[in-house]
Amino acid sequence: MRLESTLGPIELRSPLVAASGTVGSVVDAEDVIDFSLYGAAVAKSVAGTPWTGHASPRMAPTEGGMLNAIGIANPGIEVWAAEIGPRLAGLSVPIWGSAVGNTPDEFAKVAAGYTEAGVAAIEVNLSCPNLEGETMWALDPVLTAEAVAAVRAATNLPVGAKLSPNAPDVVPIAEAALVAGADWLVLTNTVTGAAIDIDRRRPAITRITGGYSGPGMKPIALRCVVDVVRSLGPTPIVGTGGVRTAEDAIEFLMAGASAVGIGTAHFADPRVAARITRGLGRWCDRNGVASTAELVGVGLEGAT
Repeated sequence: MRLESTLGPIELRSPLVAASGTVGSVVDAEDVIDFSLYGAAVAKSVAGTPWTGHASPRMAPTEGGMLNAIGIANPGIEVWAAEIGPRLAGLSVPIWGSAVGNTPDEFAKVAAGYTEAGVAAIEVNLSCPNLEGETMWALDPVLTAEAVAAVRAATNLPVGAKLSPNAPDVVPIAEAALVAGADWLVLTNTVTGAAIDIDRRRPAITRITGGYSGPGMKPIALRCVVDVVRSLGPTPIVGTGGVRTAEDAIEFLMAGASAVGIGTAHFADPRVAARITRGLGRWCDRNGVASTAELVGVGLEGAT
């Protein structure tokens, strides 16, 4: 079975992508995760200046997943580039840098810093709140286009746009990102959720609401992939949300994703990629499939 996948201008050795925020800076997870099994790994998001994030508790388990409101705590692109950049060449996987910002100029600054640091591609994280009323970039096609265009102008690297399932309609957001210069989409980030600690009689996380991730995300993320593919046609997409098994990955591929992101599953099983890869091989052998690329979009063929 062949695992190679094409994602816009990028050739991936495997359709599996380690999702941002679940593998740290990648270099600090090498001892527990075999990154040779991935087509790419996305480092935790970085801004133009240091962000402290939200007060603890900012993570909480939920039935079938977790909530987080970390607030994208990070050291800023200059520190990240100085500390992590020199270590990228020794890794066994291409590293994508995840960029966040409060303004288009900040996104551009991060993109330029990542480019100099030597990442292989840049993922524009559009689901962080900006300063104006905490409106998420990925809820507005105009803001989305501004951020993506700023990154596109600041780098010659491939650029992806990570969108939000919280958008009432993800299709116009996706189209705006692609028109502005995104080479692929990541569908999706977490969905807003909440939990109550009944013993403390308080919200489980300080910020009250946070991003839910876990198995329950899969139908929501799949719906976003399906909506985009049915509206815009074949589109380079990393389908992300609730992936734990080979069957989960196959669903995303059949829905039209070219690659599949693994996120929260890393916390329960750092070796999840090995298990999924073995499962993909067994399923493809049983079903006469020579390459996982053959599966992309077949689940929507003939759908009305």
